[in-house]
Amino acid sequence: MILGSQWGDEGKGKITDYFTEKSDMIVRFQGGTNAGHTIVVKNEKFKFHLLPSGILHPEKKSIIGNGVVVDPKILIQEIEGLEKKGIQPNLLISERANVIMPYHKIMDSAEEKIRGKKIGTTKRGIGPCYSDKISRGGIRMMDLTDEKILKEKLDNIIPVKQKIFQAFGEETILSTNETLKEYLEYGKKLGKYIADTSLIINQAFDNGKNVLLEGAQGTQLDVDHGTYPYTTSSNTIAGGGCTGSGISPLKIKNIIGVVKAYTTRVGEGPMPTELEDKTGKQIRDKGSEYGTTTGRPRRCGWLDMVVVNYACRINGFTSLAVTKIDVLSGLEKLKICKAYKYNNEIITNFPADIRILEKCVPVYEEFDGWEEKNWKEIVKSGYDALPENMKKYLEYISSSSKVPTGIVSLGPGREETINLKG
Repeated sequence: MILGSQWGDEGKGKITDYFTEKSDMIVRFQGGTNAGHTIVVKNEKFKFHLLPSGILHPEKKSIIGNGVVVDPKILIQEIEGLEKKGIQPNLLISERANVIMPYHKIMDSAEEKIRGKKIGTTKRGIGPCYSDKISRGGIRMMDLTDEKILKEKLDNIIPVKQKIFQAFGEETILSTNETLKEYLEYGKKLGKYIADTSLIINQAFDNGKNVLLEGAQGTQLDVDHGTYPYTTSSNTIAGGGCTGSGISPLKIKNIIGVVKAYTTRVGEGPMPTELEDKTGKQIRDKGSEYGTTTGRPRRCGWLDMVVVNYACRINGFTSLAVTKIDVLSGLEKLKICKAYKYNNEIITNFPADIRILEKCVPVYEEFDGWEEKNWKEIVKSGYDALPENMKKYLEYISSSSKVPTGIVSLGPGREETINLKG
């Protein structure tokens, strides 16, 4: 399982793509089009929102699990985009995955407008879709292939949604017939991919196959364990991998935590190590820290080990993959947050109370920086060829988290990766 240890955007897509070569099946288990990941293959960039990162390996089976909320229009666009490049997706979609409908996007936008305090939603309909799922009023992928069932559900749902829109002051009028026609067409295009994926994943385990579970977003965006309410609407942590794919926790052997060598987040909410100065801007520009999904500039700051250590506890990481450490090259001094100061007390455990977190002041450990290098050449010689100060930085991450580093990523390409475990 590959998971983000911070607020997302840690480089999980690249790490997933790297490990895909050793996997037989890749499973995306939560999130929706609010999650974007970029993969670079032979200097060509691929940007996905729904398709698992393993989709670029057509010989591998890629699965969208039941925990994902699917926007069928976007998914079809991504599939057709690959087909135009000569890649035939080896894809299955869970019949149990809930579908994002037009009214979910309207509701998402309306709710954000009237909130007293914005939470930074992408307005892609993710939260309202998960809300309908939990309140047992959702439409699932299997429904798109059955006209009678879909019509019956829409006849019940759309009049109710229309009344809610009116209460919100929204003037949009939804047509049941037009929605039915549109989504039945999506069902025709996607029908060949829809399957009982929990059964297929478990059969892969039973047959001794290597299964890779791919998380979206990061630990701090988990709806239960993140910086609530500034989170996503699903469980981004290790436990979500089991419920979102339909497997037992006993089947998970390795959990890799992806740690960006500095901290970023998008949207609202506290971020103790945020740098609102030229250093923060330098990191943002050099690291191309702009959202794959929204294009929004990411807030950048020093690495926060209080955040990372919390993620290690929640997820039980067996190893870490440290990414984008090359972005910090050229800075004379670097800092890592090792604790927070709150009301003259030093705290090392991440607080659940946002009001406390907003008042936390980082306590830093300072490090000497290293010069820019030809990292593609350095990678060929392995870990020992890294600058000594970079190795000290990496060793601090492992010693603080008590989790060994297994991967060091020094660029976006597959080949720009050092695997310490061979």
